[in-house]
Amino acid sequence: MSKKNAFYAQSGGVTAVINASACGVIETARKHSDKIGNVYAGRNGIIGALAEDLIDTNKESAQAIAALRHTPSGGFGSCRFKLKGLEQSKREYERLIEVFKAHDIGYFFYNGGGDSADTCYKVSQLSEKMGFPVQAIHVPKTVDNDLPITDNCPGFGSVAKYIAVSTLEASYDVRSMAKTSTKVFVIEVMGRHAGWIAAAGGLVEDQGIPVVILFPEIKFNQEAFLAKCRQKVEEHGYVSVVVSEGAHWPDGKFLAEQGTRDAFGHAQLGGAAPVVANMIKEALGYKFHWAVADYLQRAARHLASKSDVEQAYALGRAAVEYALEGENSIMPTVVRKSSDPYVWEIGKAPLSEVANVEKMMPMEFITEDGFGITKACKEYLYPLIQGEDYPPYKNGLPDYVTLQNARVEKKLPAFNLD
Repeated sequence: MSKKNAFYAQSGGVTAVINASACGVIETARKHSDKIGNVYAGRNGIIGALAEDLIDTNKESAQAIAALRHTPSGGFGSCRFKLKGLEQSKREYERLIEVFKAHDIGYFFYNGGGDSADTCYKVSQLSEKMGFPVQAIHVPKTVDNDLPITDNCPGFGSVAKYIAVSTLEASYDVRSMAKTSTKVFVIEVMGRHAGWIAAAGGLVEDQGIPVVILFPEIKFNQEAFLAKCRQKVEEHGYVSVVVSEGAHWPDGKFLAEQGTRDAFGHAQLGGAAPVVANMIKEALGYKFHWAVADYLQRAARHLASKSDVEQAYALGRAAVEYALEGENSIMPTVVRKSSDPYVWEIGKAPLSEVANVEKMMPMEFITEDGFGITKACKEYLYPLIQGEDYPPYKNGLPDYVTLQNARVEKKLPAFNLD
């Protein structure tokens, strides 16, 4: 059999370590050049495949690909473009297979969250029916840490580290000023339905910091929340509040809801921090400051967790190795063997059990009052933020790479994405 080419694409919100997975995929494929031909990347994710806008990664030097490991964001561009069911989006799925056939692509590595796992699963099903088999392997990525089966998701450990460190440092600041000025600091973090990132802010409790957390898993109780904040300020003189963007009222309405929708039809969030801060000011009279971590939390490669970087690379490498072993329609996973000392290994899960399944915070990770994290949660989180993996610096700034992203010559008629 002649060797096939590979296609790699990045999907959804990017992270501090998604490029480390890309590095793992490309470097491993290059080591097996006797079995895998060119590695093509999709410009701006799956849209690159639909538009036949492919990037020839073979044009990049070994040094440039290696530098992806320490570079944040999506080196090839990402997108928020969700393919629906095979029937609703049949035209798009058939186009993917046509592009793969035209460029002799037999391996499909899709690096993303739950939606991309679903797309990967459907491509593996349809390719068989269309008589052009494609081995579809999903490479996990999501800062939300909400993919099932895998112990954790690449991207989460670094966000967790950033939020824990930021909460700690800001809390030291407010503690210094609390006597005559600010008594409350509120930081808003990502997490629409799952409170994993917010939970990371709770680790500062072990440093003596009074903290209150608002999780998406717990319906917001305004009276109980204000009472908890008052108690913390009376005991410590100040309090830090970590609020997930997905925190919501008992009727399901988000504290941060703006009345607008994103590309997937989800409520557009952003603004929980000022809502909560003003609520405290009006009820308790405390002076406050608030911040929204937003892109900063997922772009902060300078503070990435070493565990996270290593796992992101290992899962990219494993995706290629599994494909070469003949695996199809799977996702490589992180399997935790021990938390202390932290020991993990690579496993795998069928995409039929991954696609469209969301992993919430276990209730045993949240304290009975709903505003903190338990010992079990801390035991889960601490290994994921361990170690530093600093990028190289030049003139005082991180020395990140920007790829050439040379285009592959098109072979098919233009395709209308509308």
